[in-house]
Amino acid sequence: MKSKLLHETRGERTFVLVFDSGDEVMSVLTRFAKENGLSGARFTAIGAFQKATLGYFDWSKKDYKRNPVSEQVEVVSLVGDIAEDEKGQPKVHAHAVIGKSDGAALGGHLLDAIVRPTLELMLTESPVHLHRKYDDASGLALIRL
Repeated sequence: MKSKLLHETRGERTFVLVFDSGDEVMSVLTRFAKENGLSGARFTAIGAFQKATLGYFDWSKKDYKRNPVSEQVEVVSLVGDIAEDEKGQPKVHAHAVIGKSDGAALGGHLLDAIVRPTLELMLTESPVHLHRKYDDASGLALIRL
């Protein structure tokens, strides 16, 4: 993955990240967030994956149903945020819509994905940090304002 700081003003930074074929999206993005001290950011991306796992949150089980996709797909839309978890570490939360070769679309929480050939991600950091806190009712770490 290559990255470049495009703009910085009054505590807001905008980066472009270009992922390479074979990069695992969530781990690379989490590492970038740690290295750059990100804890209040939003991002969008387009590109393609060679495979991915999307999740659907099952409220009754308080866990994600894993939906693996083991084929080349287009990333129609990837959106998400980065907030600080209860241990002070950046936590990436992303949702994706991916398109199959026949035009069918699948969507959900992005659990993991391998890039092929590229993923182009625009990320904007806010000067104000976001914090996640565990929520007993959902079993998830939710942003607390």
